[in-house]
Amino acid sequence: MADPRIIAVELDEHTLGWRSADIEQERRIAIFDLIEGNHFAPQRPQADGYAGPYRIKLESSEGRLGIHMYREDGTHIETLVLALGRFRRPIKDYFAICDSYYQAIRASTPQQIETVDMARRGIHNEAAELLRERLAGKIDVDFDTARRLFTLICVLHIR
Repeated sequence: MADPRIIAVELDEHTLGWRSADIEQERRIAIFDLIEGNHFAPQRPQADGYAGPYRIKLESSEGRLGIHMYREDGTHIETLVLALGRFRRPIKDYFAICDSYYQAIRASTPQQIETVDMARRGIHNEAAELLRERLAGKIDVDFDTARRLFTLICVLHIR
């Protein structure tokens, strides 16, 4: 029976750099929310019909994202590699707006915080749609799953 969802997420420790407490919190929340509710369905059929659940490991190397997919028992299924060139700008914009957001939380009015947060959500939503487009035909993901995966992609790019 198909169960197209992620049950565990790992980020490649060799890829990860130093992270602030704010970014570490974003990572924890993204992983928790992703596991709590997601749709993740690789489109390449498995010979034995396996269709989830999945464990994934994300890594970034040389401008590429590796999505390593495993069965529930940890057996490797496949690795999807995506070029990240089209994500450079959204990642840069997302980092910039997140910095503004964290500064606003500490020193701004609620209205200013809300304005920055709306901009942050807009950038995040656009990047999630881009990720869904890049995964089309390879892995079917819903919008919320794409948003959380984009957050984790950003965490992998902090230097």
